[in-house]
Amino acid sequence: MKRRTLWTPIALMIALAVVVGCSPTPQSASPTVAPGQPSLEGKLIIFHAGSLSVPIKALAEAFQARYPDVTFETEASGSREAARKISELGREADIMMSADYTVIDELLIPDFAEWNIRFARNRLVIAYTDKSKYADEINADNWYEILLREGVVYGHSDPDADPCGYRTLMVWQLAEKHYGVPGLNARLEEHCPPENVRPKSVELIALLQSGDMDYAFEYRSVAVQHDLKFIELPDEINLSQVEYADFYKQAQVEVSGKEPGTTITKSGKPIVYGVTIPKNAPSPDLALEFVKFLLGPEGQAIMEQMGQPPIVPPVADDRDALPPALRPPVK
Repeated sequence: MKRRTLWTPIALMIALAVVVGCSPTPQSASPTVAPGQPSLEGKLIIFHAGSLSVPIKALAEAFQARYPDVTFETEASGSREAARKISELGREADIMMSADYTVIDELLIPDFAEWNIRFARNRLVIAYTDKSKYADEINADNWYEILLREGVVYGHSDPDADPCGYRTLMVWQLAEKHYGVPGLNARLEEHCPPENVRPKSVELIALLQSGDMDYAFEYRSVAVQHDLKFIELPDEINLSQVEYADFYKQAQVEVSGKEPGTTITKSGKPIVYGVTIPKNAPSPDLALEFVKFLLGPEGQAIMEQMGQPPIVPPVADDRDALPPALRPPVK
């Protein structure tokens, strides 16, 4: 009995030491979350422009490095198509990111979203590969002559589904004015048959890489992300510069409207991306944290690395309509 009585306290002390030694310290409990930062978990559903596919992947990975319990369900499409998934099909999304911020204004606000933040820029280029006909001749001065040569195949995305599509048609109109070549717009349209048009611009990349298409009108960021060669178009026509806004708005394209069977007229303006959280978001609080991350220094750095200059600070027409947590960084 005496031996048992002496051994029990010792055994308890050893057991307690083992338990304490194996217990995680507060610092190791959440190694990826900064002190004072809330732990997040859940699923984020993001509808986004096809041109954002690569940046979204990078943003999601960086966000998950900070919050490992967050998962992503992302769906790429033309921006107008993405908006209609919410407005016409009633599908749920936590975040909607558009290649044209006006798509959110026109198709989602006020019924399906309350606010819109402009967060990044872009410009149109002509993408191609070494397989493209006359790849060794084309440049910023003669591109339209090359495209109109016999046997050259070029394409763009669907204007009714994807902003890059109607922006391409605007570039053609502006090119006619900029270069002073009467009838150029009509000739470019004539030499680009319907079979050369795809729902979203990134779908043209496979055609370029296979050699089935020689040239495609793309966002510069997409060309950079996919290691494509590209022609930098003059600022007067590439829809990138605020100082040419008055010249850009001379270009107009009619596209499908908010209601089936209706149309609206889009006027040329600098390319600006927009983001919102739809009213039907399943995880609005989690979505808010992701938008804060997107607009913060790390998110902006990722956009810059992807060839899409961020707008710093981000801009909203109605700052008072924003959730309070998003107001500080927004102009």
